Amino acid sequence: MENTTCKGTVVYYDGECPVCQREIAYYQTQKGADQVQWVDAASCGENALGENLERSAALRRMHVRLPDGRLVSGAAAFVAMWKTMPRWAWLARLVGSGWRLQCLDLAYTGFLKLRRLWRKPAA
Repeated sequence: MENTTCKGTVVYYDGECPVCQREIAYYQTQKGADQVQWVDAASCGENALGENLERSAALRRMHVRLPDGRLVSGAAAFVAMWKTMPRWAWLARLVGSGWRLQCLDLAYTGFLKLRRLWRKPAA
């Protein structure tokens, strides 16, 4: 499900990762998800990645482009995505800054090391 008409928050995810695919599919069902542009970085055209985001970076770590054009990645990307969804906004407020965000980013970095085992091999 890719929305290319949205000008707000853009989520770049790895559609070749089965875990990422399932997680994004879940978020896409949430209230507020229709305000997000969902871009599968594994299969989109280069222009869909926008400015300052290379495909290799987008596949290594989740990225979100904020409505003002700034690009965030890792835990900060999750927080930005959660802010768009009323059901998850409380979590964004809870872990969205300071030491909590740093801890979440460490956990996400650990997950990325395990994720390599699940990701489909590049064609």
